[in-house]
Amino acid sequence: MSSSRVVRVRTADSDVERLLREGIAEIQAELHVTPDFPPEVEQAAAAAVADPRLPELDRTDLELVTVDPEGSMDLDQALHLERTGDGGYVLHYAIADLAAFITPGDPVDVEAHRRGQTLYGADSRVPLHPTVISEGGGSLLPDQVRPALLWTITLDADGARTDVQVERARVRSRARLDYPGVQQQIDDGSASESLALLKVVGELRLQRERARGGVSLPLPEQEVDTSGPEWTLTYRELLPVEEWNAQMSLLTGFAAASLMMYARIGFLRTLPPPDPRDVQRLHRTAHALGIEWPAELLYPDFIRGLDPAKPQHAAMISACTRLLRGSGYVAFDGEVPADPLHHALNAEYAHVTAPLRRLGDRYASEICVALCAGDDVPGWVHAALPELAKQMQTSSQLASRYESAVLNLVEAGLLQGRVGESFDAVVVDVNEKDPIRGTVTVAEPAVEAPVVSASDIPLGTDVRVRLTTADVATRKVEFTLER
Repeated sequence: MSSSRVVRVRTADSDVERLLREGIAEIQAELHVTPDFPPEVEQAAAAAVADPRLPELDRTDLELVTVDPEGSMDLDQALHLERTGDGGYVLHYAIADLAAFITPGDPVDVEAHRRGQTLYGADSRVPLHPTVISEGGGSLLPDQVRPALLWTITLDADGARTDVQVERARVRSRARLDYPGVQQQIDDGSASESLALLKVVGELRLQRERARGGVSLPLPEQEVDTSGPEWTLTYRELLPVEEWNAQMSLLTGFAAASLMMYARIGFLRTLPPPDPRDVQRLHRTAHALGIEWPAELLYPDFIRGLDPAKPQHAAMISACTRLLRGSGYVAFDGEVPADPLHHALNAEYAHVTAPLRRLGDRYASEICVALCAGDDVPGWVHAALPELAKQMQTSSQLASRYESAVLNLVEAGLLQGRVGESFDAVVVDVNEKDPIRGTVTVAEPAVEAPVVSASDIPLGTDVRVRLTTADVATRKVEFTLER
């Protein structure tokens, strides 16, 4: 089955809730992960939050706001946009500064290196840091003075970056906003000038993305509703503001990568060019979902034409995550990487905007702060770089396994009452060594799962399949080919 995006589960059934909770607990035990922290880590985190190292620079004058999914508490980013006198724009982007709470080698740091990143799956979370930091003292919660890494990025009238600076500062967010609320304010004209500019600058950046041949997947969020007699799977409609907001993060990541490449020291997020076989497989998936994809249309242009509000298109976007396979990290110190590009973005790129959730962001940010200040990069950063890429790659693989296992659990629950039913599907993959086994995509409900047959499976063809297995206990779904 495909692993695409964190799912949210809505249920009014206590038995279903228990089933999911127990299933997720089993997954955590299998993968040897836990949301709980050792006592010494919790104690060190609490002590650090009680006495943070606040920077001298005071930028609490900036009217920053956070924009996140509803209910979020681990707020990494706060933003403010304004116009310049020459027709351009300035983005002030405050990022949570963990150096105020974490000292290299302390218990919180050691545990963060062991975990690497926060794991997400359904409504479960295995955090990178204790919540007293990630949802408390380190989070950019409203009306609280917080330590931050303040990025100031200037753009010209066309949205091209002209300058960048990052420095430590005290900030205070004015409001914790969510996507639906901000979208409503922008649509009805009640948004502040800063939020109105989020749309303007976001669309300018999207235009530049198209021009350079880059693409970012507007990944849908799956919602499983178990409150009725049968589980139903839907895709939450993505709002334009989510793309505009993502562009601010990407803009900052590009700026960080540029600083580090120039200085020949850094930590980049990379992605190789897509495998042509994966692109061909996606053509078959598009066919299965009834989406036209002309052979002459390049995949970035095809993806941009998808509408996440349509269930089939949302499933297609999820399937396109296979083009992100091979993504990784590269650390360098003295010599730039042979291929530093993130090929989906068609640019050099670094993760720096989610330090509460990713270990590597803290290191890349420290490098950029030092470079902008004209200081030497700290010795502890130099010492960590050789192993950091491996640590992040390992944690990314674990995150993928965790999310996939939870999604498999939920999809098995979705289909558990439909064993024996037949579905229209298309064969999107065949095992080269065992051609009676393959993978099918079912249009409704939009799932991808293994299929077996008594004879060789016809690749890329429309088929009728029967659901033979949907086992919540083993998190397994399997179909049998009927014709």
